[in-house]
Amino acid sequence: MTDLRTRPAPVRPAPRASSSLSPSQRMFGRDWRLAAVFVGPTLVLVAGLILFPIVDSVVTSTTERHGAETVFVGLDNYTALFGDSLFHKGVLNSFVFTAYAEIFKVTLGLIAALMLHHMRRGRAIVAGLILLPWVVPTVVTAFTWRSLFDPIFGSVNTLMTDSGIGPALAAIGLVDRWPAEWLSDPALAMPSVILVNVWKGIPFFTVTFLAGLKAIDSHLYEAAMVDGASPWQRFVHITLPGLRHVMIVTVLLSSIWTFNNFDLIWLMTQGGPGDATAPYVMVAYSKAIQQLQLGAGAAVTLVMLPIIAVLVVILVRMMRRNDLPAASDLGRRRLTPAQRAAMPWVVVIASVLVLAWASPHIVWKAALVLGVFVVLAAAVGRLVSVLAARGNRLAARLVGGTGSGIALVGLLGFVLAPLYWMTVTAFKSDNQIVARTDDLWPTPWTTEQFTNLFTGRAFGTWYVNTILVSVASTVIALICAALAGYALARLRFRGSESFTVTILLTYVMPGALLFIPLYQLMSGIGLNDSLWSLVLAYPTFTLPFATWLLVGYFKSIPADLEEAALVDGCTRFGVFLRIVLPLAKPGLLAVALFTLTNAWNEFLFAFVFITKDDYKTLPVGMQSMIFGDVVPQGQLAAASLLISIPVVTMYAFGQRFLTEGLTAGAVKG
Repeated sequence: MTDLRTRPAPVRPAPRASSSLSPSQRMFGRDWRLAAVFVGPTLVLVAGLILFPIVDSVVTSTTERHGAETVFVGLDNYTALFGDSLFHKGVLNSFVFTAYAEIFKVTLGLIAALMLHHMRRGRAIVAGLILLPWVVPTVVTAFTWRSLFDPIFGSVNTLMTDSGIGPALAAIGLVDRWPAEWLSDPALAMPSVILVNVWKGIPFFTVTFLAGLKAIDSHLYEAAMVDGASPWQRFVHITLPGLRHVMIVTVLLSSIWTFNNFDLIWLMTQGGPGDATAPYVMVAYSKAIQQLQLGAGAAVTLVMLPIIAVLVVILVRMMRRNDLPAASDLGRRRLTPAQRAAMPWVVVIASVLVLAWASPHIVWKAALVLGVFVVLAAAVGRLVSVLAARGNRLAARLVGGTGSGIALVGLLGFVLAPLYWMTVTAFKSDNQIVARTDDLWPTPWTTEQFTNLFTGRAFGTWYVNTILVSVASTVIALICAALAGYALARLRFRGSESFTVTILLTYVMPGALLFIPLYQLMSGIGLNDSLWSLVLAYPTFTLPFATWLLVGYFKSIPADLEEAALVDGCTRFGVFLRIVLPLAKPGLLAVALFTLTNAWNEFLFAFVFITKDDYKTLPVGMQSMIFGDVVPQGQLAAASLLISIPVVTMYAFGQRFLTEGLTAGAVKG
């Protein structure tokens, strides 16, 4: 037994092993040469397409265009923003849009996750259906809801009038008049785009919260039930603390995305009516691209960088912190029980006051709607608790099941109704759409819209362009991410930790900071109005996440397999090709699915870089189908269906690999 205990002793001669290293290896790390080969492509892309453009944007923000010349103006572009009412309105709109959207997504996503968590049958099917709004392209989301909100051809007003809901909303003041002009009324336009963002974001929150609920130890609930804790007490003292880390990361990540949103708002309202919905990103686009004042546009995005940077730093720390419970316990020790109890209320009151100042016409309406959801959920939970405490377990199950069933039907109706509308509209004739007969069913079913879509339009060309750009950018991102991810997970070299942090930072860096300097870069090298500009630009938002995910996935593969192959004479690159990549198929498929769908759906870069019809991708091409007030509802619905089918199909077949890859990669990474 003594010999067995002392056997690990041979690992001690580390100093003698290090003495065999060359000076360069001692300085840069044992595997620095191989790491340079593996990390090199990713480093070049990240530095050339993310870090350098941001630095260049800082330089550009100190210049101003005077005719054909660009002159240095110092901080004039920044000081001009203090008196720019459009910029002030844009920042306020971004804040209001983000705050309300996150509040509703957290609340509804948590309710949906709790319902799914307690489902015994059909959970996977329901979760797949709820995921659909997140999967379908943003351009489809925007045009579908824009069609539904149309006061003449949409069905929202018709259905709400027939059901009596619309006049009731007008009676209590939630809408000023009925029928409502959702997107052309300054008082309703912002709530409408917030609603659509919530519709698209609920699946992301539901899936992440559901994963967090599964990770909570069930023994905690069993012990609490033995101690007589009510369902509300179990929710407050077990569920919410168990979801704290997931909630913080999800809200921060979603807030960064939402605050920098451009495509959804542009496609629905183009910032109107007036500037009622224009976010700060749209102000930057207007100055830089439409007015050709790149310096002023760059200043708009960079002024917001400190706010985004704070969110990014907090997010990166949360994503990399493995000892969160200990850190949170330390934070608790610094607060008294009274302070801990008061802190949530302080945050809530402060948030309500800020929102009341920023959007007095929305805050009470949002509070009323949100209060209805919360009160109904709390009432059902309280009734179940009372019945269970009195020993009426059958009645408690009946009430709980009925309440959950009604809520689930309502959630699925909210999620699936717009997609159903899009599908049936694609098979209606133009006469039926104009005549408004049988809104919810084609009479008769026809392929007229699909025929018109491919007749006299470049839709087929847009489809091919989208396939080429998506596949090419996915291949680039996949190869670079696999090489860099393996190097960061296995090789020893100086700077690996810093590079990992840089990858995380660039992962959450919003495209709003990059589209102006990348536009300059592509113009400078003559790639504007070229598919190559998109192939090069798309890895800026796919490569960092792909690398970070694969780092975690490669770490989950046992290193013993690689060491055995190295002992047998295989080179490190051979081990990577023959051992690691075959074992990492789920992670690679998850990365491929993520990068392919993101490239397929991307709008902002394609909208800025491409102006010629022959090089447009599907999202930008569909936007160009609208001429002023002439909106081809049927053809847009048909195009939306055709652009959505490949993405939904890929997620349907790759959902298992996506879940496995994200679980092993994102959690361990």
